[in-house]
Amino acid sequence: MLDSKKSRRVLSIFVLAMLNVSVMASLRNLPLVAEYGLGSVFYFLLVALLFLVPCALISAELATGWPKTGGIYIWVREALGDRWGFFAVWVQWAHNLSWYPVILSFVATTLAYVINPDLGSNKYYVLAVVLVSYWGMTLLNYLGIKTSSWFSTLGVIIGTILPGLFIITLGISWIMGGHPAQISFDVASIFPRPDNINNLVFLAGMFLAFAGLEVTAAHAGNVINPQKNYPRAIILAAGITFLLFMLGSLAIAVVIPKTEISLVSGLIEAFHRFFSVYNLEWILPIMAILLVIGAIAEVNAWIIGPIKGLYATSTHGNLPPFFQNQNKKGVPTHLLLFQAIIVTLSALVFLQMPTISASYWILTALSAQSYLVMYILMFISAIKLRYSKPHVPRAYEVPYKMKGMWTFASIGILASLFAIFMAFIPPAQLQTGSLFFYETFLILGLLIMCGIPLIIYQFRKPSWMRKTADE
Repeated sequence: MLDSKKSRRVLSIFVLAMLNVSVMASLRNLPLVAEYGLGSVFYFLLVALLFLVPCALISAELATGWPKTGGIYIWVREALGDRWGFFAVWVQWAHNLSWYPVILSFVATTLAYVINPDLGSNKYYVLAVVLVSYWGMTLLNYLGIKTSSWFSTLGVIIGTILPGLFIITLGISWIMGGHPAQISFDVASIFPRPDNINNLVFLAGMFLAFAGLEVTAAHAGNVINPQKNYPRAIILAAGITFLLFMLGSLAIAVVIPKTEISLVSGLIEAFHRFFSVYNLEWILPIMAILLVIGAIAEVNAWIIGPIKGLYATSTHGNLPPFFQNQNKKGVPTHLLLFQAIIVTLSALVFLQMPTISASYWILTALSAQSYLVMYILMFISAIKLRYSKPHVPRAYEVPYKMKGMWTFASIGILASLFAIFMAFIPPAQLQTGSLFFYETFLILGLLIMCGIPLIIYQFRKPSWMRKTADE
């Protein structure tokens, strides 16, 4: 038995760290952080300490204690019951419904630089690209044609890592070459003193940038000496992600004035300004294509995964028969169609907001809020399981016993609640138009995302129970 356990623990610190980096790192977040200039160093450290660390440590304990397929559904179900387990996996899935238009709008504005840069600010063009690309990928998945693992890996490397390193190199070269910087490099700028709370709103989006560790925490049981090596892997992953985000966002901030940074097209605009100075304009279309490949690979890899996680709850009768339909290739077709319809409705916000950046932000805010609701349940479940099931073996445990669990979980809960609240405040950096529409969209969106699973569960019937092949 001991030998079999050792044989399963084959992941090194570096390999697990890379898995976490692949989940968190996304260049589309760089313009969001660049808005804070050098102050983003402070804010990133703050979010990492208050959210990333508690999330990483607690999800590792839950994953090694309850390693069954199902992740957050199993963890919350074991602690708080089936109703809240279903609720947790639903909001984990639902947060993607507003996230897909966000990343596909990044695709649209990036493509515009290859076709016609003026299209990047055209709402109808952005909406068309979002809908056509998303429904196209939905159709591919509906037919059972999925992006292979090699394409996803290649997409991350050439569409995220390489462009990230490239823009960091350009930023360093810009400073070393004596070009004028749009931000101040002094100690006072690292510790900003915002004149009003609206300037802190983008912090909610930074929480979303560090989210997703509960997915890779499932590998914690396969780590050699997890009690020591898992935290080290998390520190390494956080360091790599921090440097990529930090230096990448600073590279954008030094070349584009704060008031001109677009949340959607800021990255490709920064590349454009760098290339113009260094007479490398011919690289811009190539870079745009690489960024699009990276984004498309990321979206396509997520389209079917959360759907299958939600579908797994139907074995406990948590989904109406309509949503349990599968085609011959095992694809939950009705859930996939339902997802595409909701994404379409979410994308229509591009026609309601005054700018593309404002639309990008409000969808990012809704995605972050719904995802953070899930994390609050995860933190609560971790505390509950320490009391209700203390004898369940965990290959990794949050340090300092119950005091450590209460401390890290409480910090995570308070930080998540703070970010949810902050997202309701319109950012001072953007023109968001009608305050009534802004607040109504977020409040109703969050209530609908959270209300649907509770309504479905309340009215579920015994006939909804789906028997598995094993039964």
